[in-house]
Amino acid sequence: MQKTVESTQRAFNTIRTGRANASLLDKVQVEYYGTPTPLKSLANISTPDSSTILIQPYDKSSLNLVEKAISMSDVGLTPSNDGSVIRLNIPPLTSDRRKEFVKLAAKYAEEGRVAIRNIRRDALDSIRKQEKGAEISEDEARDQQDKLQKITNKYTEKIDHLLAEKEKDITTV
Repeated sequence: MQKTVESTQRAFNTIRTGRANASLLDKVQVEYYGTPTPLKSLANISTPDSSTILIQPYDKSSLNLVEKAISMSDVGLTPSNDGSVIRLNIPPLTSDRRKEFVKLAAKYAEEGRVAIRNIRRDALDSIRKQEKGAEISEDEARDQQDKLQKITNKYTEKIDHLLAEKEKDITTV
């Protein structure tokens, strides 16, 4: 369940908030020598100010490949290449875009909650099998189910808290 929360956090990091953030490029894969390679392993990514991301490839010959990968990705930003670095200018978000990003964040949060419920379902099935196989008593099974529900609620609350933080980030101008 903790891994699900971390995965949801990573998904939230890919949503733009109107400020430059290097994690926007986490999902970008560059076709480098025929192999899809994460951008962050090919370049130094920095944010010199709140509206610019600066990408400086370690290998200058990969500059055009990096630029092409960013253009083809779902980041939604247009790279500008000056021969040695690539700049991504983050435009200010309109209110409509902010609403779209809030909906996207809610979708990611719901996916995280569903994943947690699926983990709970699998654990409940395991508890019930143990009870049917007489490995544990009915009381023990009930206690384990109660503990499992408390753990599920705790992790669901963590996702809800992350969602509230992300919504606040997105809607803050």
